[in-house]
This record gives sequence, structure tokens and C-alpha cells, in this order.
Amino acid sequence: MDWLVVYLHSLQHRDTKENNPAVHFEFTPENLKRAEAIIAIYPEGHKRAAVIPLLDLAQRQHGWLPISAMHKVAEILNMPRMRVYEVATFYTMFNRNPTGKYHVQVCTTTPCWLRGSDDIMNCIKKKLNIKPGEMSSDGQFSLSEVECLGACVNAPMIQVNDDYFEDLTVKDTEEILEDLKNGRVPKAGPRSGRFAAEPIGELTSLKGEPPGPGFGVRSDL
Repeated sequence: MDWLVVYLHSLQHRDTKENNPAVHFEFTPENLKRAEAIIAIYPEGHKRAAVIPLLDLAQRQHGWLPISAMHKVAEILNMPRMRVYEVATFYTMFNRNPTGKYHVQVCTTTPCWLRGSDDIMNCIKKKLNIKPGEMSSDGQFSLSEVECLGACVNAPMIQVNDDYFEDLTVKDTEEILEDLKNGRVPKAGPRSGRFAAEPIGELTSLKGEPPGPGFGVRSDL
């Protein structure tokens, strides 16, 4: 199972040329101000609770989360590096290896699988010529197989960076990837024509006015 191999590999750190403690990381002046504002939200004695938003800030600045960025967060929050490692390795949203400009995450949990996520995944692998856990040779795309992203009623779906693309067909997926390859911004959200998560077609429930107070209550009460 591709996702299991990738997951087990993600639990380990091995120094590489681009990811080792000697690679310098500093927050930009703008992001340092953001970090200070985030830390200020938390009361004295609980500043370490800012570890998740600071790791996210570091990842957004760098594109992924190198170990030197974790060390910087530990330094700012005055907490042991191991505590930061524990957080960064627990949450799969933290990418601790280089990722492409577009991080494509394919949900393959039951609702998406029942609605054709295998076809979506195969389409992406063929179109980008990569497997889950890999990055394209041009550095533009990374592919991940993930668990539920919380859009089950809009299955199948993928997440690209911060955007959700839902109600997908293989054709939709090809169009999204082609847009990204050519520098265009594909429209996020459902591709079926619906606005959000409302039923496709006519309503099947809640068609009439709701009953008033006391509906269904015994008359002798």
C-alpha cells in the first residue's frame, strides 16, 4: 500500500543536503511579527500552545517544514526540540520533506472510494507520472494519498494546497491539472454545478414549512 510506505517513512528523519540542522532558517521580519502576534494570544505559562500555528507559519514561508525550522520554533517558544518533533510528526499536514509548488492530496477514504477515488488517483498518477509520496521532475507537483478531508458529501475530491476540488470526474481532474501546469487558476469547489453541499437535483426532505410549537405532543399534556 503506497500510503503506508509513505507514512512509515514520514516518521523518520534522515539528514539530507536540503534538510539538516546546519541549513539556516529564520522567519522573515513580517512572519516574525505574525509569530509574535500569535504567541500573544496565549496566556503566560501556556505560550507553547502556539507550536502548531508557528509550525504552519514556517511551512508556509518555506514551502515545507525542514528540521531547522522546527528548531527555530522550539527556540522561540523555549521548549525542547523533541516536543516540537512530536507535534510535527503527529500531524500529517506538516510536510517534512520538499514538496512541489502544487501539493495534490487525494482522499481515498470510504465515501470517496465508493464514488471513484481510485479512478481519480490513477488519472493523476498517469498525468503527472508520479506515485504518492513523489514529486514531479520539474518540482511543480507532489502527490499524496490522504485520509478523510471532511468533504464526504462532495466525493470524490482532492485538495491542492489550500483549495478543495469536489464532485470530480476523471475529465475534471485532467482539466484541473492542465490549468495548473499552464499557470491558470482552476475554480475551486464542486465541479457538478452545485454551490456547496446541497443535494444534487430536487430536495428530498424539508420541503414544507416546519410544524409549529407543540407538534406531535399529546393533547392531555
